[in-house]
Order: sequence, then C-alpha cells, then structure tokens
Amino acid sequence: MEKDSYILGVDFGTLSVRSTIVRVSDGFEKGTAAVEYKHGVMDTHLTASEGEPLPPDFALQVPADYLEAFHKSVHGAIENSGVLIRHIIGIGIDFTSSTVLATDEKGTSLSDYPQFKNRPHAYAKLWKHHGGNSQAKRLLEVAKKRNESWLPRYGGLLSSELALPKVLETFEEDREIYDKAAYFVDATDWIVWLLTGKLVYASGDSGFKRHFQDGQYPSSEYLEAVAPGFGNMFIDKMSGPVQPLGSKAGELTDKMAEWLGLNPGISVAVGNIDAHVTAAAIKAVEPGIMTAIIGTSAVYLVNAEDFKEVPGMLGIVYEGINEGLWCFEAGQSAFGDLFAWFISNCVPEEYEVEAKKEGINIHDYLTRKASSQEIGEHGLIALDWHNGNRSILSDAHLSGLILGQSLITRAEDIYRALLESCAFGARKIIETIKNNGVEIKEIVAAGGLLKNKFLMQMLSDVTRIPLSISDASLVGALGSAIYGAVAAGCYKNLQEASNAMGNKVPNVYKPHENRSIKYDKLYQEYLILHDYFGTGQNDVMHRLKAIREEAIKEKNYKKN
Repeated sequence: MEKDSYILGVDFGTLSVRSTIVRVSDGFEKGTAAVEYKHGVMDTHLTASEGEPLPPDFALQVPADYLEAFHKSVHGAIENSGVLIRHIIGIGIDFTSSTVLATDEKGTSLSDYPQFKNRPHAYAKLWKHHGGNSQAKRLLEVAKKRNESWLPRYGGLLSSELALPKVLETFEEDREIYDKAAYFVDATDWIVWLLTGKLVYASGDSGFKRHFQDGQYPSSEYLEAVAPGFGNMFIDKMSGPVQPLGSKAGELTDKMAEWLGLNPGISVAVGNIDAHVTAAAIKAVEPGIMTAIIGTSAVYLVNAEDFKEVPGMLGIVYEGINEGLWCFEAGQSAFGDLFAWFISNCVPEEYEVEAKKEGINIHDYLTRKASSQEIGEHGLIALDWHNGNRSILSDAHLSGLILGQSLITRAEDIYRALLESCAFGARKIIETIKNNGVEIKEIVAAGGLLKNKFLMQMLSDVTRIPLSISDASLVGALGSAIYGAVAAGCYKNLQEASNAMGNKVPNVYKPHENRSIKYDKLYQEYLILHDYFGTGQNDVMHRLKAIREEAIKEKNYKKN
C-alpha cells in the first residue's frame, strides 16, 4: 500500500448519492460531493413520464437519475479532493436496499425503453416500496405452511421491503415487464455490473434481501406453490455468482473509467447495503456493538459469534457484515421521515415565522420548546408506525397513532411525543434482541439525526445504553471505501481496515437513571398500544388502510 493511496467510496441513499475520496492509511476524507436525484421518489405520480397517478404504497425511482447523480458526484469529489487520479486505486459502492430493478441482458433498465416509459413496474422499486404487501403476505403464508428452513433467519416474518415481493408483484401485475426482464437486480449489484461489465451478486445483500441462506435461494417448489409459473424465478432472472463482502467484483472498464474520469483497471469491490457499510465506518464490526443508522428511517445491526433465533428480524445472515460472525438486522420504517411529515403538515404558521425571526430551522425551534418540558408533561403517547412497522412486527399495513390529545395540545407536545415514540420503538427492538441471547453493550449512531442532541440523549436514556457517535462527514461513503480498501488488497480483513480507517467518538451520551425511570412509565404505555394494535387484538389499522385503498381506486377509476 502506497502512502498516498486513495479509495473512491460511493453511497447511494434514498434521495441523493454521496461520493468521497478516502485516504487508505487512516480514513481521512480528502474530498466529498453529494448530488440529488432528479425525480426524487415517485410515490404519488409517475412524474418521469406523463405524471399518471400511482397506486397506494408505491415508491419508485428512475435508474437514469442514479447514473446522472453518480457521474456528477464522483467528478465533484475528485475535483474537491485535489488527489491525482493515479493515486485512486479502488472503488467501493453501497446502495439503499432492497431497491430492485428489471434490466435487459446488458444491464439497461427497462424504464429506458420508450415503450415502457409509462409502466410503473419498469422503474426501480425503492426499498420503501410497499406495493407488494399482498404478495409478501402470501409468500409468508406459504413459507409457514411448508416450514421453509430459511424462515427463522428472518424472524419468522417476511417484509414487502424485500426483493421477492417486489419481483412477484411485477410477475402478477405486469407480466410483459417480467417476461422482458433478463434480470432482476438489486441496485448495488447493478452499479457494480455497469462498472465492471460483470454481474455478481453481493453475499450480504443476497442474504438479507433475497433469502440466500446456506449457499442457496428458496426452492423452485416453494416459489411455484406461491404462484404457478413463478417457480424458476431465481434460475431464470437472478442466476449469477454470489461473492463475499470485501472481495473484488472486477476491474473498472475502459468505458466507465473515461466516463468517471478515473484510470481503467482499478479494483471495484462487491456492492453492499447502504446501512451495513456504516458498521465498518464507525468501528462497530465486532460482537456486542450495535450500529444505529438514524436518518429518514432507522436500521439497527449487531454482530454475534453464535446464531440465535430472534423474532421480527429483517435478516440473520452469517458473515452479513464481518467474516466469522452472524449479523442481526432490524429497523424502523420511519424515523426522520416522521418528523419531516409533522413539519410539513402540522406546524402552525406562527411557529414558522418565529423560527425564521430567530434564525433557526423549524426542527431546532420545536426541539428547543419540547426539551423544556418535563418528561410526560405533554400527556401523550405515540406509535411510530406512520410508514408501517419494520421490526418487530414486520407489518406495512400498520399506521401511526397519537393518543392523549386535547384542545390545549400544542405542536411541540406532539413533536416530542413523536421523538419519544421513535426512541421507544428502538428500545422494543433492542430488548427483543437482548432477550433472545444477543449481547448489546454499546450503540454507535450515525446518520443525519445525530445533529439533534436532545434526541440522541433521549435514545440513551430510554434504552439505558451508552451512545457513541461518528463525526465522519459521509459515513456511508466512508464505509464503502473501507470495503473497497479490503477488496483492493490494502488490508487483510475488514476488522483491520475498520480499525485503521473508521471513525468513532465513544460514549458521547450516557443514560441518566432519573430520566430513564420516568421514560419507563411512558414506555409501558407504548408497549400496551404496541401489542393491542400490532398483534391482532384490534386490526382497525388494517381495516382503515383497506378502506382507504378502495376509496383511492374508486376515485382514480372515476377520473379515467
């Protein structure tokens, strides 16, 4: 390894792509750049074509937007870094997952075909696309009936955010797109494919998002039992080698090198899940240290030496992050998205005016007002299910709830209750993992919400666990660069690379017992509502969502 060797780390998020040029010797981020996707998330209308309405629970993106933003961000990071091109020796990639797209045999997205421009299923289905809820339910029912051996690795549940429901949805809702597709690929594998000219499937993404366990996908017999004609999906549409994380997928082609302004032939690492690379970036790849990525949604990851069956996990995958260890993943479908929704829809104009007058944003203004309250003063309790429940219930049909409102309830009261609901949701996940034999002794947090110090302290108080943080500017891109450094041969393993290149500030927030005791009382009320609405005692949320979907379909039918 040369003293001045660098890795390009690229992090494809929900709304933008971030690139960073990272020094291999110590992880120093020499230059960064971020670019937003042109069309963002298409969740109500297909704005990339004629703007026709989309069905409920859709979340689509334009693959061409990924490439445009990728190109701009890489050139920006290189220019900002001042690093000589010859010193950039490798690339690491991560992507939101499971973000699935249909391609032809060369990797071209079917959304690029003029005849499919108005077809929603030709576009990338973002991780939070829940259009396949009914397919996910059926996939789970059949897996339970057949006692599929892989099901306990996913907590006995199956989320519509995974790859199988999204592909099955295309099979059943737009058969022409399904038949035309040579491949269905997660976006992380797609980008690596374009860079190297070789389609390889990442072991981490395959295990967590495509049910690849013990060297194989779910059987053709299982898929055929779910939907006749679907049995050979993995054979026909996802065939290809599965490679371990930190390995080299291939080398940068001449064409892509010219496009990105890099030297051809440099190493390209196997792709990874955006949240998962964070563990390497924040020095959390060893057992007992939980990675908490807190942004628009929240993802929680912890490694352990032994396998344990933990209900409600999104995945339990051997070497899902680090070699020789089992990785357990859980999450919350809305975190920052929940606060953004509240700001956009529920804040009085006078608060906006006052915040502007004080020169602070509305989030900081509400946080300041909320933080002046005593715990429990607002008289509220909320459920953090405005985008469904990812863990422990894995039910996208659940919805949000705020209980205890009165005519004197103010915006800051509700805002604080929503902050607390997210912390309570995190505690429920953590307690479930710990109660099933997996150690969690420290939380290391990363993501956009680290800037809310009140929320971070609340998370430590509610969970009674010390909270460390990372002050890396682009933690996802840094994590990808660390995997890229291993693939390029700069380090012998991930642990060594993480120790050298990672960034962690330990125990920044520590739990205060007096506050923890007060939060315990609210948490007990949260648990009562959690079980009442989430475990079948009262399915009113499911019924309301069904009524809503029927009303929207009727409204769209009348328009057409």
